[in-house]
Amino acid sequence: MPAAAATAAAAIATASVTSPDGSTVATSVAAGTTAASSKANSNNSPASSGRHQLRPVKYDYADSFACTYVVSVVAASIAELATYPLDLTKTRLQIQGEAASVATASKTNMQYRGMVATAFGIVREEGALRLWQGVTPALYRHVVYSGVRICSYDLMRKEFTQNGTQALPVWKSALCGVTAGAVAQWLASPADLVKVQIQMEGRRRLMGEAPRVHGAAHAFREIVNRGGIKGLWKGSIPNVQRAALVNLGDLTTYDTIKHLIMHRLQMPDCHTVHVLASICAGFVAAIMGTPADVVKTRIMNQPTDELGRGLLYRGSVDCLRQTVGKEGFVALYKGFLPCWIRMAPWSLTFWLSFEQIRKMIGASSY
Repeated sequence: MPAAAATAAAAIATASVTSPDGSTVATSVAAGTTAASSKANSNNSPASSGRHQLRPVKYDYADSFACTYVVSVVAASIAELATYPLDLTKTRLQIQGEAASVATASKTNMQYRGMVATAFGIVREEGALRLWQGVTPALYRHVVYSGVRICSYDLMRKEFTQNGTQALPVWKSALCGVTAGAVAQWLASPADLVKVQIQMEGRRRLMGEAPRVHGAAHAFREIVNRGGIKGLWKGSIPNVQRAALVNLGDLTTYDTIKHLIMHRLQMPDCHTVHVLASICAGFVAAIMGTPADVVKTRIMNQPTDELGRGLLYRGSVDCLRQTVGKEGFVALYKGFLPCWIRMAPWSLTFWLSFEQIRKMIGASSY
């Protein structure tokens, strides 16, 4: 029996070897078994497990809060220097007609001119460099304003979406834009107040009035001496209202239009998309922000008594009522053209600079 069993086993083995189908199957099964065993051993090896599981995660500093803050301040400074003459022209136009009842007695000193005539008048009467009068506190303002608004909007956007990778619904984007703009402007109001007062000094000298301030530091001290620390936030309410509306137009429009163009037109995140989105953002921001900007400028520029209280307006509502009552509703859009002409290139310069700098340092698209 043992001999017969051995003979039968040998025959079966011989048959399996000599049979083409049998040999192919046997070889494939053996090879498959060997490969599976080798793969299992390699996956369970300590060296391979350590290579895949113990590798440290690299932190991307280009997308960090601090880096985003610095990039936004740099981009805003570039845009401010490039478009500041338009801001000065806009401010001069908005002040014309201020408190018409007070100015009636000295109406001969008032000059109602358009945007181009105002700009050329400043160059002719005060010098070309006066177009950048007050740019220093304007840059100080952006150290706070632009950094806070961009970073806070980005943080809120990430809270509403999956780490900011999806497009926000319009109402959520609007809520983020209004909140970011209001908080940023409230923190930056002192620098904005100093900027507005310095911008108007050239006009005061031409009208034969004594200068109120001689520089940013002097303006800061005078404001504190007259109204205390609280005086630095004179006009902050209309200022915050304006910033909320402007950022509702700027941040919300840019974010929404950018994603809309990319998804509907299947375009990549490129300069063309940035240009189109920034132009739309500047236009909407100018429409929504100009009325509040007129009220803000007039309140900030009005003279004050010893207690720091305004002599022309009791507040933003009173300023709005007087402006519409004495000059008409159109007065709320006085300076709209230079405002829009400034906001369009400002938004274009800012967003192009912001996106390009982020791309250069390896950060993700905003």
